[in-house]
Amino acid sequence: MLNFQRVEIFVNVAAAGSFTAAAGAMGLTKAVVSFNIKQLEAELGVALLHRTTRRVSLTGAGEGFYQRCLLLLQDAESVLDEVRHDHHGLSGVLRLTTTPEYGARKVVPALSTFAERHPQLRVQLVSSSAHSDLISDRFDVAIRLGQLADSTHHATLIDSFDILPVASPAYLQRFAPQGIHSLAQLAQARWIAHSRLSTPLSWVVTTPHKHSCLFNVEPGASIMADSAAALLSFALNAAGVALLPAWLVADEIAQQKLTVLLADHHFPRQGIYALYPNTRYVPEKVRLFIEHLKNRI
Repeated sequence: MLNFQRVEIFVNVAAAGSFTAAAGAMGLTKAVVSFNIKQLEAELGVALLHRTTRRVSLTGAGEGFYQRCLLLLQDAESVLDEVRHDHHGLSGVLRLTTTPEYGARKVVPALSTFAERHPQLRVQLVSSSAHSDLISDRFDVAIRLGQLADSTHHATLIDSFDILPVASPAYLQRFAPQGIHSLAQLAQARWIAHSRLSTPLSWVVTTPHKHSCLFNVEPGASIMADSAAALLSFALNAAGVALLPAWLVADEIAQQKLTVLLADHHFPRQGIYALYPNTRYVPEKVRLFIEHLKNRI
């Protein structure tokens, strides 16, 4: 019979790359961690870790076992959550990740009311523009924006939003005093683009006559940044044109700090998705939070 405590210790050592770091994170001594790893390797009859004086790393067998253990622990946690919820309401930890901008504006308010409803549930939110791996980073839910790449995870569509080409009046007065009236003129503007997108300045745009055409900026962006907040700040400071979510720039447009360019043209609507691991059991805390977020938005 597999010892779940040893499995959890192994997963923490593999993730930390260190017996000492894993021991500290779990509140155990290094000797206890080392003993349990040795016992696990003895039971399996294979070496799971390469050991050096500074760091440990996974062997070939250890890598495959590590991935299976992550899924196993996810399933075990889901089963426990279900039992706890039936008797005591939601408990344990709900660990989420999303972008800083969308997190602060939309996810945090929803999380706050959700946590209030379930006082025994602990919430951990990680704000990052990077797409963390749900399994290895032990996330229950990731809120992702844009077009989803192929994934083995489950995905639920929460909502969708427009993306708008915007610039400040100061930029337009200096560089386009006659205005921007066509996609060709828009493509010649000084562009600010998101560095985390694979093709940030190549889009299929729908014209006022409902025709689809390829919009492409050559030679590319003048400024690149890795967050929507940075792009917004550049645009407000008259650095150029940025393509930004409508929910992010609504106030600035209303206050005339930004101007929407070619408002009768439409860039592709983007999705807001809740991603969660493709495990056998969907934790009740995950299912209920996704429902809660969807209802709030």
